[in-house]
Amino acid sequence: MLLTFLLFTPLITGILCGLLSQKKALDGLNIMGAGVVLSLGLGVFQKVLVQGVITESETSRVSFLALRADALSAILILIISILGFLTAVYSVGYMGREIEENLMDLGKLRRYYLLFHLFIFTMLLVCMTDNLGILWIAIEATTLASAFLVAFYGHEHALEAAWKYIILCTVGIAFALFGTIFVYLASINLSDTAEPMKYALNWSYLTRVASQLDPKFMKLAFLFILVGYGTKAGLAPMHTWLPDAHSQAPTPISALLSGVLLNCALYGLIRFHILISQSVGPDFSGRLLLLFGIFSLAIATPFILVQNNYKRLLAYSSIEHMGIITTGLGFTGALGIYGAILHLFNHAMTKALMFLTLGNVRLKYKTTKIDKLRGGLLHVMPVTGSLLLIGALGLAGVPPFSIFLSEFTILSAGFSYIEGPGRISLIFSLLLLSFITCIFAGLIYHVAKMAFGTPLEKVVRGEGSLWTLVPLGVLVLFIGFMGFHIPEDLHTMILKTVEILGGHDTMVLFQRK
Repeated sequence: MLLTFLLFTPLITGILCGLLSQKKALDGLNIMGAGVVLSLGLGVFQKVLVQGVITESETSRVSFLALRADALSAILILIISILGFLTAVYSVGYMGREIEENLMDLGKLRRYYLLFHLFIFTMLLVCMTDNLGILWIAIEATTLASAFLVAFYGHEHALEAAWKYIILCTVGIAFALFGTIFVYLASINLSDTAEPMKYALNWSYLTRVASQLDPKFMKLAFLFILVGYGTKAGLAPMHTWLPDAHSQAPTPISALLSGVLLNCALYGLIRFHILISQSVGPDFSGRLLLLFGIFSLAIATPFILVQNNYKRLLAYSSIEHMGIITTGLGFTGALGIYGAILHLFNHAMTKALMFLTLGNVRLKYKTTKIDKLRGGLLHVMPVTGSLLLIGALGLAGVPPFSIFLSEFTILSAGFSYIEGPGRISLIFSLLLLSFITCIFAGLIYHVAKMAFGTPLEKVVRGEGSLWTLVPLGVLVLFIGFMGFHIPEDLHTMILKTVEILGGHDTMVLFQRK
């Protein structure tokens, strides 16, 4: 029942938050619910580490959801649990400050917490269901839950961003539905009749019979899935909703959108990538992932270089990093897959740090425009300014931070890769390195403009509350520590994920002495 408790804890927490009428009670319930999710998430992670796979589809009263968790699921659950808790803590200080300044009232705070925990619930369902149909429903549900949060402030730009988000992602998810139907069509004529038809869309069943799936249907299915879930993951050219949505949402939600939601969409894409690889070989989906990954980097680069809105800057950075992860998956060897999954975790922590740090900046300066800050952030907010510099260096891939390690692993895979896409991996690796270098220069330039210089005289020196600083300290520890050492449990779980994605052949490269 561990999976069931984990799944429904945020749903119950959100409903209760919608019924309370005192701020202290709301804040307390918010943190308590997120803390329980963190504890249960860590419990699921450890149980999967020991057992390999846990399932509740036969014994649970919610068996129609086909709850199941393997190594890939456990890594997503870990990210959701950690960032869900840290953003819940941060929200207490961030939203509290907005209430103090009469930018929102208690009713809006109650609605915020309700939608916040509902959003967590939908993302947990994405990575805990075994059924590809339920997966599609869950990913669509993340859109509906988060769209209200994107439009939370209710002004013209927020409403426009929310509608754009809903329309584009709904069109994209319709493509994913067609892809899911094609997978079903590829499986319905199998000679194996021992399995009841109700399992025909269960991923665990499909992987056992993947070699028997109709190749034509599977190739067509992956094309639709790539466009559909790629839209939600922010891959170019289906990315246009992302900068608007991330820039208009409340800062804690921006951190979740970038650090978790994009990974959930990528998770759905990975599940189908595994099926197509086992059905027709890894080259077909691998080449497509490489193409879309590099194209996403190409699109993100010029927008990062000329950006003047720091939240949109981070949004385009998310497009970049989704491209990096997709490129790593596209190399299809164990080294590239390992680097991609590690980067998925590292980017989530680093991008959350950046969004939350700049959330403190927004509370102080009341603007998201870089040129209006006029620099001097290190003088006005020494702690926040220092954390912003650390986060920017980490996000840009500077050693010894965690993203450097995962990017280096992906590039190593590209330059040394022999199988799969073959020689084209060298071309894609050179392009990847070129775009990363350009983006590094642009990101550091913009952050340096904010951090250094002489501040505006009218800005009062001082930091925010501990509620908005402690989560940043935790995230800095993550990205700093993991630049030197990958925790053994996480390393083992990533290895198990590499096996799921078909990287058995070169696993010896990662076995620790």
